[in-house]
Amino acid sequence: MTCLGFIPGMPGGIELIILLLIILLLFGKRLPTAMFSVGKSITEFKKGMTTSIDESLDDDSEKSKSEKSSESSNS
Repeated sequence: MTCLGFIPGMPGGIELIILLLIILLLFGKRLPTAMFSVGKSITEFKKGMTTSIDESLDDDSEKSKSEKSSESSNS
């Protein structure tokens, strides 16, 4: 396995730290609001996923109930 540090052109440890400090200085004031927005988006995505799964399960159970009732009425 190769490590990312051996890829030519990739910055080393010190360079990454310097880049992170520069980014922090440039975007320091906006960083908390951006991370809050990312967290809120992830929460909404998870809620949407559970809601869609619940609706899917409800639809499947309604279909099976309607199929069972149509089978019993045909008999």
